[in-house]
Amino acid sequence: MTDLTRIAKERGIKYFLISYMDLFGTMRAKLVPAAAIGEMAKNGAGFAGFASWLDMTPADPDVLAIPDPDSLIQLPWRKEVGWLAADPYMNGKLVEQAPRNVLKRTMEKAEAMGIEPKTGVECEFFLISPDGVDISDASDCQAKPCYDQQALMRRYDVITEICDAMLELGWCPYQNDHEDANGQFEMNWKYDNALRTADKHAFFKYMVKSIAEKHGLRATFMPKPFANLTGNGCHMHVSLWKGGENVFEDKKDELGLSQLGYQFIAGLMHSAQGLTAITNPTVNSYKRINAPRTTSGATWSPNTITYTGNNRTHMIRIPDVGRFEFRLADGAANPYAMQAAVLIAGLDGIEKKRDPGKRLDIDMYTEGHTVKDAKRLPLNLLDALRALESDDVLRKGLGEPFISAYLKLKHADWNEFGRHLTEWERQTTLDC
Repeated sequence: MTDLTRIAKERGIKYFLISYMDLFGTMRAKLVPAAAIGEMAKNGAGFAGFASWLDMTPADPDVLAIPDPDSLIQLPWRKEVGWLAADPYMNGKLVEQAPRNVLKRTMEKAEAMGIEPKTGVECEFFLISPDGVDISDASDCQAKPCYDQQALMRRYDVITEICDAMLELGWCPYQNDHEDANGQFEMNWKYDNALRTADKHAFFKYMVKSIAEKHGLRATFMPKPFANLTGNGCHMHVSLWKGGENVFEDKKDELGLSQLGYQFIAGLMHSAQGLTAITNPTVNSYKRINAPRTTSGATWSPNTITYTGNNRTHMIRIPDVGRFEFRLADGAANPYAMQAAVLIAGLDGIEKKRDPGKRLDIDMYTEGHTVKDAKRLPLNLLDALRALESDDVLRKGLGEPFISAYLKLKHADWNEFGRHLTEWERQTTLDC
């Protein structure tokens, strides 16, 4: 076991953030002095579960968040602090609805099949004013701002500080760009084991927000912060590996994808409506996937359950050999629950040998109406929650404790906000 006390002395770490993520994707943490980390690593840091979104009551005993030493990240912008992803326990048992615990169970299932899932995520975000009212750069006003060099370089200090941090952490970042909306950016790093990708995803959101605040700005991964602009997607690239070999790769196939890859895609398509409740978990999410055209001319988000080759108007795109891109998820998605749900649906597709049917190569934005049998994605959060409730694959895979807690809390959200995005909900979602 990694000796965190020794590592703290070697690296000059004075404090540790012992952190877990709740069902709504909020990161919860305690700041622990290095002198106490040995005890915390053994017994965990104590939390009142009712005080976060874990569907608990004030009468429940403490949640003990036991840190995973292998997840340690030393904050590049504050090197005396080390961040640790933690697994919540209660009464000596794992909290079954905790998202990281759900993903770890899913990974164990894949490993029992001799498979290692590897994934990458593309986390789009806006840099906005501290009050959340508008984008932070008034000069960023092109009708088609994607890849705008001037706007990118006006945020050089923020973007390069984040990228330098990823380089220091060994994440292998390889490109940064201004995205399709004014004030929107994306930063890409190398794919990894699905659990490590989820940990990096969770930390990336924290890091981007922290560095933005350092520069007097605010960062948001909110799915649709501005009605006229493209929303924040969180595209996920997926491949499965066995003994160091990518089992999704088949060079004989027209698109370079193996039968297992197509079966995995079929599993996602089979459970897509229920899956949407996990990958698009807020009222605001449905203002992105069912949006009218934006000022740039396209939403870049799917609204049908279809797959294709190198075509960005479908839910699933196969851009290269040995992998596919799942384009449904948005910036509010819980990094752990998203990975778990996608893997559960995809592995079910392999187990059941599901068939995704014939791929579509048309532009779904302009010709989608010609496809009469294409299933559509849910129009709102309530429809998605109902679909999740009736999806046996996801219920079994995610586990009844997770499903019950998640549906209870999300239905309460729906009853609070209805079909409309209130100002309170907007401000809350801006913190995604």
